[in-house]
Amino acid sequence: MEIAYNRNLVIQYQEANERAQVTDYLKKKGFTKTEAIFRQETAHLGPDGRPAVRSDDPGPKRYLRGFILLRDWIEKNLEIYKFELRKLLWPVFVYSYIELVTQGYTDEAKHLLTTLRPQLENVHREDLDLFATITLPQHVRENATTKLYKENKYRIPLNQSLSGNLFHFLETEADAGGAIVTYILQTHCQVDVSARGPIEPNSFEAIYRRTQNVDLDEIDAQEGIPGVFTGVSNKDLLDSLTPLKLGPLPMEPELRDDVRAELEEEDQLHPPLEGMPTLVEEFDRKIKREESADVPARADLPLPPSRARDVVMEMQKVRENRDRFRIEGRTGGIGIPVTACMFTFHNTLGSVSCMDFSNDHELVALGTMDSYIRVWSLNGKPLKSSLEGEKDLKVNNRKLIGHSGPVYGVSFSDSIGNLDRNIYAESGGEKPDTSSKLLLSCSADGQVRLWSLEMWTCLCVYKAHDGPVFRVLWGPHGHYFATAGWDKTVRIFAQDHASAQRIMVGHDTSISAITWHPNGTYVFSASDETDKSIRMWSIITGNCVRIFAGHTEHISSLQCAPNGKILASADIGGNIFFWDIEKGGRIKRCRGHGKGGIPSLSFSAESNVLVSGGLDGTARLWDVELPADPAKSNPLAPSAQPGQQPDGVTVAGDSIAVAGSSDGRSITVGGQAAPAPGASATSGGVGAVGSGTGKKKGKEVQITPDQISALATKKTPVMKALFTRMNLVIVGGCYDPER
Repeated sequence: MEIAYNRNLVIQYQEANERAQVTDYLKKKGFTKTEAIFRQETAHLGPDGRPAVRSDDPGPKRYLRGFILLRDWIEKNLEIYKFELRKLLWPVFVYSYIELVTQGYTDEAKHLLTTLRPQLENVHREDLDLFATITLPQHVRENATTKLYKENKYRIPLNQSLSGNLFHFLETEADAGGAIVTYILQTHCQVDVSARGPIEPNSFEAIYRRTQNVDLDEIDAQEGIPGVFTGVSNKDLLDSLTPLKLGPLPMEPELRDDVRAELEEEDQLHPPLEGMPTLVEEFDRKIKREESADVPARADLPLPPSRARDVVMEMQKVRENRDRFRIEGRTGGIGIPVTACMFTFHNTLGSVSCMDFSNDHELVALGTMDSYIRVWSLNGKPLKSSLEGEKDLKVNNRKLIGHSGPVYGVSFSDSIGNLDRNIYAESGGEKPDTSSKLLLSCSADGQVRLWSLEMWTCLCVYKAHDGPVFRVLWGPHGHYFATAGWDKTVRIFAQDHASAQRIMVGHDTSISAITWHPNGTYVFSASDETDKSIRMWSIITGNCVRIFAGHTEHISSLQCAPNGKILASADIGGNIFFWDIEKGGRIKRCRGHGKGGIPSLSFSAESNVLVSGGLDGTARLWDVELPADPAKSNPLAPSAQPGQQPDGVTVAGDSIAVAGSSDGRSITVGGQAAPAPGASATSGGVGAVGSGTGKKKGKEVQITPDQISALATKKTPVMKALFTRMNLVIVGGCYDPER
């Protein structure tokens, strides 16, 4: 021991002498800055040339301190770099654990594993269970996995700029734990520097590789240690599913009690017909669904306190849900007598770019390429106004001016038909108005505007997007709304805040469609051009929780079913895809529309029927479930084997023959005239299955057996198709005489 000790002293003396010679040489040459850096770098080196443990170093605790330092730096980094930098955490943990066990620090090793397990077990649960059994140096020497880690260097592919930033940070924070991380990376790891850009798991390249089953780049394929699972490849992360809460958002307790009390009184005043449930029974069923296990917490989505208007609206929603036209069970592709009321707009001259109906079926708003918005009264009655000089003004449409570019999207705030009586009359309160009060619009000028439908003026301008804003949509509970546009981002706004509360980044191209989940805690977005992916975002965290890939055409519309479990998407090729939200996979594809696009989708209240509005001049009803027997469900379908669904049916014809009535309305956009009768309203009857535009300009159209019926218009591309809460269909479009 004495000889070895003296030998160490000799080695230390020789190294100190060499450092002194280098310092003297730099001093003589006048390299003062280099001398200072050299002194700083060699101040904490041990006899082996490696970083030495300082007297103030916390000994074995330095491994946990170093890991936390690295983790916090990664989480504070730019979002596009986080995925690639997180690859460092696993090898730093593994070699820290092995070093502690090898040095005999068993308790410290257990503490390290227990502390870091929550953030590592999602991917490395089995490996962590294995390491928990390794508590002695002998275990490290004999265990097959630890032998692989000790005998091989862990390869980490890293972007060139990231590696520079990493080691600069570790050197700067050497005393705070950076030294031990540098030691681990230099001793046990091999950082493979690449010149490519940062890797992100939800990038277009990653999604494309996953769908095409393309192998990883060579640098990624060699990541880690041969024979050991790394758990950090793009494919592995994309295959892992984040748990979702798809149930309805629970109602506020005070609002629930108020609604129940008012419904009990309503049942006494207006008892239900024989065989029908009471309003309270219908309400209790709704509350029972809100108490299921997969519902989000009420506190997850902050909302303003309820008002008297909310009580009346919830009462009416319960009434409409009870009294609606019910579409029970699977349709099997057989026609159902759903009535569709078509509103045709004339004299638009191709200027209308978007359309929306209010939920109380009183108003319709049109955005135009001429930068203005026009709001109409659907029943022809004068629009309400709170302005002093307009109390006697009786007009059935108003023009909203403010945007300086084409208007690409409009959205009404929630509304519903009012109660026949005033439930607050005894307390001296006024009857709450349940009509739409607000309208949102977005434009090519990069602005989102909030309009008052009482004062008929702009209340607020939201400026956040870089470039045109293509979509805007109120959330299902009001207060929050989503926007999306050319800058590839989805932004969530609160009505009372001028800046966005959430910004979702991940799409590679501009966003063409958005929709909300019924519980208001998720939003979906679809990207066009080269991306063609659909992403599901969590409003609570701002993270992407699902990616749906499969469209090969520009995605034109999205809609989530009221049950919160199914997503429908449509593209300009006439395809409609149904997706299982929980599993993230495609259920089926429907075809029947001609080319041109499907700008609108809407589900029935039971989520088993979908209506689509197409630019081919038809509104079509679809069975959401797969037909039990495709050959029987469509009389025009070719023979099929039991359990198989044919790809489609080729139908030849020039028009669609569907029985209908004529109680709709025709609206002239250019003038001030009131709505006049004469537009078509169609009702799809039983047996309309398989009818559809067969040939359009010489091209055949494929119709899948799950089409229930096709409702034709007269030279009117459908821009909006909407299932009401009563399971009626409202359809709107602009007459095009050149079609």
